Amino acid sequence: MLIYGALFVLIAALAGLLVPIMRRRALYAQLNSRIESLVSSGSAGLSGIATRARPDFGQRLATFNDFLPAEVLAAVTADAERLVAPERSYIPTHKKGGTVAYETIIANAPALVALYQSRELREFVSKLVGEQVKPTPLHDQNSLSVLFYDKPGDHIGWHYDHNFYLGRHFTVLLPVVNRGSGEGGLSHARLTAQLPGGDLDIATPPNKLVVFEGARVRHKVAPIIEGERRLVVSMTYCADPRERWWQGIARRVKDTAFFGVRALWT
Repeated sequence: MLIYGALFVLIAALAGLLVPIMRRRALYAQLNSRIESLVSSGSAGLSGIATRARPDFGQRLATFNDFLPAEVLAAVTADAERLVAPERSYIPTHKKGGTVAYETIIANAPALVALYQSRELREFVSKLVGEQVKPTPLHDQNSLSVLFYDKPGDHIGWHYDHNFYLGRHFTVLLPVVNRGSGEGGLSHARLTAQLPGGDLDIATPPNKLVVFEGARVRHKVAPIIEGERRLVVSMTYCADPRERWWQGIARRVKDTAFFGVRALWT
């Protein structure tokens, strides 16, 4: 009887683990179909992106002013603004702010998904970094996210964007809202990157694209102050988005700090 009881407990425990996994797989199938639908609908207004002039990427970082056409920027900004209930995270002495995950964006922000998945943006980044890149996987909640800095003290300290994939990994930031009492009417949440020649402060007004190899460029964002607001679309691309089993585990554990325990089943 003890053996049967132990088996029952084991089966129940396994079922408890499998149910959320099966639910996640069903959700991913639905989300993947939605991505395919959004991509097939085209990327109007992006035709000139791939041919834009590109600076040298020797220091693994480049910026571009007024990157998107006005109509595309308006659609992307409207999508980001509709995501009004971000998940907030707080890691003492390191990070405080809000994040909207890829799953939520796919279901609610078609313009953001169309931009991230567009052939034009992917080709632009590929030519800039010198490697053919692809979007990172659907189950990576940071593949496409929206970052909110809208409460006093929101910031992120010095860090690298960990690469959990086999190929080189690149971060693409597109601020869509940035206002406050800082220089030029922007917030105090300035981006700083450590480069071989010293620290580089980067102003991030709306529509200024920032592309960098986050796993190789250490960076931070200074704290925002009362009454300021900064809203950033964050996209990641990778030369080879396959992952080893231990990389997948490490990614899931890291993501619990941003998206809670549900990240363990992604």
